[in-house]
Amino acid sequence: MYTLLDTVQSPEDLRKLDRAQLPQLADELREFLVESVSKTGGHLSSNLGTVELTIALHTVFNTPQDKLVWDVGHQTYVHKILTGRRAAMSSLRMQGGIAGFPKREESPYDTFGTGHSSTSISAALGMAAAAKLRGSEERAVAIIGDGAMTGGMAFEALNNAGAMDANLLVILNDNDMSISRPVGALNNYLAKLMSGRFYTAVRKGSESVLKGMPPMLEFAKRTEEHLKGMVIPGTMFEEFGFNYIGPIDGHDINVLLDTLSNIRKLEGPQFLHIVTQKGKGYDKAEEDCLLYHGVPKFDRNSGIVAKPSQQPTYTQIFGDWLCDMAAADEKLVGITPAMCEGSGMPEFAEKFPLRYFDVGIAEQHALTFAAGMACEGYKPVVAIYSTFLQRAYDQLIHDIAIQNLPVMFAIDRGGLVGADGATHAGSFDLSFLRCIPNMTVMAPADENECRQMLSTAYQMNSPTAVRYPRGTGPGVTVQLGLATIEVGKAEVRRAGKKIAILAFGSMLAPALQAAEQLDATVVNMRFVKPLDEALVLRMASEHELVVTIEENTIQGGAGSAIAECLAQHGIRISLLHLGLPDQFIEQGEHKKMLADCALDAAGIQRSIQAATLRN
Repeated sequence: MYTLLDTVQSPEDLRKLDRAQLPQLADELREFLVESVSKTGGHLSSNLGTVELTIALHTVFNTPQDKLVWDVGHQTYVHKILTGRRAAMSSLRMQGGIAGFPKREESPYDTFGTGHSSTSISAALGMAAAAKLRGSEERAVAIIGDGAMTGGMAFEALNNAGAMDANLLVILNDNDMSISRPVGALNNYLAKLMSGRFYTAVRKGSESVLKGMPPMLEFAKRTEEHLKGMVIPGTMFEEFGFNYIGPIDGHDINVLLDTLSNIRKLEGPQFLHIVTQKGKGYDKAEEDCLLYHGVPKFDRNSGIVAKPSQQPTYTQIFGDWLCDMAAADEKLVGITPAMCEGSGMPEFAEKFPLRYFDVGIAEQHALTFAAGMACEGYKPVVAIYSTFLQRAYDQLIHDIAIQNLPVMFAIDRGGLVGADGATHAGSFDLSFLRCIPNMTVMAPADENECRQMLSTAYQMNSPTAVRYPRGTGPGVTVQLGLATIEVGKAEVRRAGKKIAILAFGSMLAPALQAAEQLDATVVNMRFVKPLDEALVLRMASEHELVVTIEENTIQGGAGSAIAECLAQHGIRISLLHLGLPDQFIEQGEHKKMLADCALDAAGIQRSIQAATLRN
């Protein structure tokens, strides 16, 4: 079926192919991608858009000695296929299978592990600097999407790279036409010309001749910049100290090969701007590249068919609440760092466009921007994934908490997230949030409680966080309205003997199941901070064993808060902390991952029974 693809098991095999064969290889790769991802799920649109680029990179550069660093990593499936992992694509994002992102342990061709945005230029620059120190001719290439260029870290790296004179190539994959005008033959020709040795030699030669005449040298440089600025949008990158080349057609394999071959011979920081189409080669993804960005399993002929939702997800509950609260309070503003759909904000953005702010992939800026709005009397609601909030920890402390500003955080993807794995898991938020003064931290146990907590957090005049998991809850009916709950109050959900299980958030449901077999008391703690200390002390006085359970790392988490409370009051009692282990947990099916961590009902029961035997 795959005449050429079957012959390519490594970049060495790829380099043996004739240039005329590469368009056919690109077609076969796209066919394989659609077929493979339809069976496993994963990122489709972005990978369909980088087929020719990936072929060209592994053809021109001597990988893995030359380093390719992919930003975010959701555009690396072709890279994985061409570097010996084609057979393993059937296990993509599955437990024990290959990751959906680059991973150093997986292959020497994965030079840098990534799952978050805007890191590629920094990492590649570090590799280029290391090569220079070794006196090596190895090259480092950062491949970054235009969305990732909205991240401040990318510009920090550009600023540093322009002053270092390292042999770094940054490739901007402009896949939304958001930076440049449509490219054509003239731009392709100019890019190829400007990357060639003749142009470089002429430019350097002219500089040496004109050095004795500073006004003429300055005039020549200005003329060159203005001429290039007429046909290419590269002035900004030139100002950073890069030699800007492009934009070129990222699907023209011949132009890519010629341009990359020329660039590889150049010294110093180079910037190549290519334009690609997300979803290219699969008509349904071309028509709706956003829908096919991250996909579940689907039928490739009929495409993705939306299934009617049996119950709302936590994300949908947040989105509905946000619209209702915005209608009730004109001071509400919604802020997201480029996660509108993922965070459940499309309806809010449509209904309240003037109060909706997508600040791009810039988590640090998002928080300080929210702080600024709070200073002016508005009530910012920052919708953010737990794993991305980590990137703005200083701003959370310095700009919001110290000033005690009423910024509310709707933290999605708390806990394990399944197929996206360790880079996207919200394993640490309870630990890093509860240690911050002025913060209130809530963890809903079900859908209705989530809505009530969102209203509660919004009404407070201080920093607040409502942390909820990915997907659906236990199936509790959501009561509409803006009802609140009492801050810092837990509730006893089951009365039992000897054993008290203090459950936080998503762990209440399995705790209740386990308690039936153990005849244990179960408390829905609700608040990580402030704790319901009175109830905690009562549970300790009435039971022989106190068990804490959370879908968060045990270290410094909610269980630690319970232990600190008991120690502060001089209470000695047997304690058992259940939660995520002290390790990064790789991808898999969420239910199975929880079972492996002994956080399902059976695992909780086993752990408690073992603890009672020890006691």
